[in-house]
Amino acid sequence: MNAETLAAHPALQRLVESVTTDRNEVTAAALRQNWRAVAEAMRQEGFDQLCDLTCVDWFPAEDRFQIVAQLHNTQTHAWLRIQTRCSAEAPAETLSTVWPAANWFEREVFDLFGVRFAGHPNLTRMLLPDAWEGHPLRKDYPVEGYR
Repeated sequence: MNAETLAAHPALQRLVESVTTDRNEVTAAALRQNWRAVAEAMRQEGFDQLCDLTCVDWFPAEDRFQIVAQLHNTQTHAWLRIQTRCSAEAPAETLSTVWPAANWFEREVFDLFGVRFAGHPNLTRMLLPDAWEGHPLRKDYPVEGYR
């Protein structure tokens, strides 16, 4: 599946806000309410591997967090990046029901950015001590930590 075919995929056209292709890489931007539906549709289309899930903090934007998932189809070797925007008050849905590996990636995003994932089975810290105050990869986190 090449980038043009993937970008024109009916499920992407129906569920996402925009699809862009740059250097043969396809990125689909989903609305928060369609985040899991896009993931489920792409899983059914053969994107059977979640390679990465991370976050970008666009502080001071209203929906400041951009969740980005990198997907791979192990049969066709196609790659797809899906992304959505969310805020601390309006979390994205968990993808751990679609790809079990998302469990750990989402816990890392929660630990370092404070982004919550609705429906996550065990959203607890995994890198920092439980008593740690704040989320150190947020752009409004003090450089020297809280004192």
